[in-house]
Amino acid sequence: MPGLFDGTPLERPVMCERCGKTHAACACPRDRLSGRVLDPKDQPIRIRREKRGGKMVTVVAGFAPRSERTNDLPAILKHLKSTLGTGGSADQTSIEIQGDHRDRLVEHFKTLGYPAKPAGG
Repeated sequence: MPGLFDGTPLERPVMCERCGKTHAACACPRDRLSGRVLDPKDQPIRIRREKRGGKMVTVVAGFAPRSERTNDLPAILKHLKSTLGTGGSADQTSIEIQGDHRDRLVEHFKTLGYPAKPAGG
């Protein structure tokens, strides 16, 4: 992405609107297609329980797709696994946690600023 006054002595790099760093140094989560910063309030996530092979799994879905450079889902997963004392995995748009933790996760994501809702029964 070219900066302001690109190619002139007045050239300035494009800065992140959230952290104030240049786009090359910014680690804010961004949308893969548009490149805009993703705010938690813009990602309505749903937390549901699933039964797989006789065991319960809690699935947190609805995150906007991340790029490889600004993917913060592994960091969120690591925090959840240590907090809940369980295992789990993450892909580009969802997190899976072993066990039934739906109610605790709804409250946790609401404190982080996500409009989280429980899904299913």
